[in-house]
Amino acid sequence: MDIVVNEDLQAYIDPLTAEEHEALERSLLAEGCRDALVLWGNVLVDGHNRYGICRKHGLPFQTVQNTRFQSIEDVHLWMIDQHLGRRSVSDFQRGVLALRKREIVAKRRTETPAAPREAALASPAELPAAGGSPPPERLDTREALAKAARVSSNQIVMIEKIRKQAAPEVVAAVKSGTISINAAAAVATLPAEEQVAAAAAGKDELKQAAKRAREARRKPRGEAATASQDTAEAAADSHDTLETLRQRVSILTAENRALREQVATLQQQLQARMGAVPESEDAASPF
Repeated sequence: MDIVVNEDLQAYIDPLTAEEHEALERSLLAEGCRDALVLWGNVLVDGHNRYGICRKHGLPFQTVQNTRFQSIEDVHLWMIDQHLGRRSVSDFQRGVLALRKREIVAKRRTETPAAPREAALASPAELPAAGGSPPPERLDTREALAKAARVSSNQIVMIEKIRKQAAPEVVAAVKSGTISINAAAAVATLPAEEQVAAAAAGKDELKQAAKRAREARRKPRGEAATASQDTAEAAADSHDTLETLRQRVSILTAENRALREQVATLQQQLQARMGAVPESEDAASPF
């Protein structure tokens, strides 16, 4: 059988680094190709690096058919699950794979049962009989994605931001381990040309760019906090003014009450004095 290497499938998973490829080559030369290559019909699904090294050195290898694949989506889901379970895959790569899996699962759930599946990579005559694939688990929550990728929920959010907003140069930097997921997510919020320039300048500049991005996010929050504090202080001032006015009114009311009492007392005294005038004085009047 002539094995077909499909470029899209080969590129679907991030390639090995030069060091990883050299280590795999040394292992195959020393121990041989112990794991069988996985095929879908005559299309190579898993083992592209081993296949290339074995052909280069003339090493023997075995193949096995996966009869459960019904569509290219089945192949993609299987490839994703295989790599999610490998320790050598970085946190960022696992997060990206989990997000890809979510997209496939969501697409499948929107399809009607009668909707046709995607065309196969190889011709039907070259494919084995389909055995069916179990439905994948739901990945419609952040927690489910984090569990599938074996990362934290916050990391999933950052990885999704990097995937959507980061320039390719920044993505390459986080894939290579030049910067962390956290730093890459911060840099991804900057304009594209600034991201590219920072990536071109190297690790230190990327870290500085991440710092600038974080500070830019904190500034509006600081202004908002200041505005909130000003509002609170203004409210406090208004409250103090109101209390002062209330106290002033209370004092004036008390003073008014005291003045009324004084007036009433004076009136009573005046009436008392007027009532005490002798009648003889009236009789003695010449008028």
